[in-house]
Amino acid sequence: MAATHAFWLAGRQVTGEDSFDVTSPWDGRVVGTVSVPTDAQIEGAVAAAYAVRDEFAATPAHVRAAALDHVSRRLVERTEEIARLISAENGKPMKWARGEVGRAVSVFRFAAEEARRFNGGEAQRLDTDLGGQGRLAFTRRFPKGVVLGIAPFNFPLNLCAHKIAPAIAAGAPIILKPAPATPLSGLIIGDLLAETELPAGSWSILPVPNDKMPALVQDERLPVISFTGSEKVGYAIMDSVPRKHCTLELGGNGAAVVLADFASDEDLDWAATRIATFSNYQGGQSCISVQRVIADASVYERLLPRIVAAVENQVTGDPNDDATDVGPLVSEDAAKRVETWVDEAVAAGAALVTGGKRDGASYAPTVLTDVPADVTLSCEEVFGPVLTVQKVDGEAAAFAAVNESKYGLQAGVFTHDLQTAFRAHRALEVGGVVVGDVPSYRADQMPYGGVKQSGVGREGVKFAMDDYTYERVMVLTGIAL
Repeated sequence: MAATHAFWLAGRQVTGEDSFDVTSPWDGRVVGTVSVPTDAQIEGAVAAAYAVRDEFAATPAHVRAAALDHVSRRLVERTEEIARLISAENGKPMKWARGEVGRAVSVFRFAAEEARRFNGGEAQRLDTDLGGQGRLAFTRRFPKGVVLGIAPFNFPLNLCAHKIAPAIAAGAPIILKPAPATPLSGLIIGDLLAETELPAGSWSILPVPNDKMPALVQDERLPVISFTGSEKVGYAIMDSVPRKHCTLELGGNGAAVVLADFASDEDLDWAATRIATFSNYQGGQSCISVQRVIADASVYERLLPRIVAAVENQVTGDPNDDATDVGPLVSEDAAKRVETWVDEAVAAGAALVTGGKRDGASYAPTVLTDVPADVTLSCEEVFGPVLTVQKVDGEAAAFAAVNESKYGLQAGVFTHDLQTAFRAHRALEVGGVVVGDVPSYRADQMPYGGVKQSGVGREGVKFAMDDYTYERVMVLTGIAL
């Protein structure tokens, strides 16, 4: 029988009255049973976080840094156990699950480092103007208040880490809601935080059902909302709380541009391998997975067969097998949606080059060409192992094709030319341009986020801390400068 998992309320492990099962998308087995907080317990977590906010903001930096360092070390020690948990509840192949644990290790380490140097303050002399003679401005950052972090299923550990770690580093209490499909990875962070000396109330991890979230989102004691997930839900949250500070990490339609100068056999082999890997990693369930390849006409005919061969070489199957590259999607419904979108594109005239088959929650790595611009697959985020390839004439046409999307998260540009790289950085309407590689590269310490319908705000530990805090200036008068 699967174990029943308690949740974390103000640093204490408790259970509610109801529970739900977490099942594996690969074989349907019950991975764990998770207790659901009652309305009174949710209120208790909010009240505790609100009550401790001033105390936590004043906690010495070394205390917060030590707690974050502790979590980072413990994640290392428990890597294999946690990776298997991620794989079980998410369906992610073990090679990617281990990588996710490694990234979470780094996130907590980065947060410990930032906690030690954040908020040192900045002095500004004001006697540059006659009215400011003898005055000095000293500016520091202070938490805006309690953070409500809402995490998705696709990186069930690392995206929880990206909510919790910056909040603790900045001294902001946080209530984390993990995704209903994958709550176990988030709850395990509570196991590690409970081993630290952080004040009670500074963190809670609550598997709140989605139908109870509107009241929590509306609660005025939670002035900051950090959400990662779908465009529809994210903007509904923002529209419902116009006076709150919302950070939204939403969808993408990641494009990889292969330009004319990236033309040697070695270049094209590299591009095809990277494109195939990162259109299918995590089952394509990443906001920055490669969904579109935009290839210059001069390289298209040589690139396409390389991409198809590399995609067909992706090993699909049991996520517990270390050789597996592509496992199932998070649910059979998710795979059925992908199937519907691909079928719609083919019916509208797209050419199915490889893949296009569903087996339960699994969908075969798929490549299409000649996809009409108005079908769902062209316009929306597929969030599955599906890739479209199109031919364009020249750099300007390639960049225009990237910008035609309503999304603007990241883009990859395969080029060797430095001037082209800077033109891409100027022209592409995205939050990040990756030169010489796919758009799927993310370093957890760099600013990460999008423009247009891909959201607002930035993650990346230091940049999330900026989002969770505000500047407060103190003016000293009568200072001999």
